[in-house]
Amino acid sequence: MIRVGVIGAAGRMGQQVCRAIAVDAELQLVAAVDPSHAGSVVEGIELATDMGALAAAGVEVAAEFTGGAAAPGNIAWCIGHKIHVVSGTTGFEPDPSWADQRDVGVFIAPNFAIGAVLMQRFSAQAIRYLPDAEIIELHHQDKPDAPSGTAMATARRMAAARDQERAERGEERVSGARGADVDGIHVHSVRLPGLVAHQEVILGGQGQTLRIRHDSTDWTSFMPGVVMAVKAVATRPGLTLGLEALLEEA
Repeated sequence: MIRVGVIGAAGRMGQQVCRAIAVDAELQLVAAVDPSHAGSVVEGIELATDMGALAAAGVEVAAEFTGGAAAPGNIAWCIGHKIHVVSGTTGFEPDPSWADQRDVGVFIAPNFAIGAVLMQRFSAQAIRYLPDAEIIELHHQDKPDAPSGTAMATARRMAAARDQERAERGEERVSGARGADVDGIHVHSVRLPGLVAHQEVILGGQGQTLRIRHDSTDWTSFMPGVVMAVKAVATRPGLTLGLEALLEEA
């Protein structure tokens, strides 16, 4: 039984993570932290204001789902207290020193939906043959970062796989009309109520268009990947980026 604590337990993702951990026979939810919701109860656990609650509860793995400003400090705290950590927070760059850890595993993924990981894999394969590609990513109105971490990771992976140059097309009449340029891939971000997490990669070639799309219509779509990472992180000291690493081992 793995003793798990959740950081950011009152958030959309945090609540779902608490629920997924609580119902898994191999995991035990023993602590939950969310300073802005102290005293609230999630899955029978009273939310604490201080990270010290993780150490006090004997947490072995922390699931960190907060914000880009808080995540690096939370992860560093877990490393300092020998607690493995799984983070789904985006909007920050991992500290290179985390890769040097020998006793603690740090697992960071921009998206824990298995379908989203497959979408990235297929897109990286497709761009080798159709080098003209753009990304449209759509998320709920409260998502703090744009482009999303998934879109950034997809664009970088596609750019690394592309072995043909793409010709720049069109002139912007209004700045930003062509979206953000991530390693030569245009990325367009949409933020609207009613959305969860969606991404479409559009590749074009002579007389043809290929669309690769993934839609998360419910927050539970991320839970199988989160649970997979929580169970695996202790066996992977140092820094692991992306759920792809675990899918390759499955």
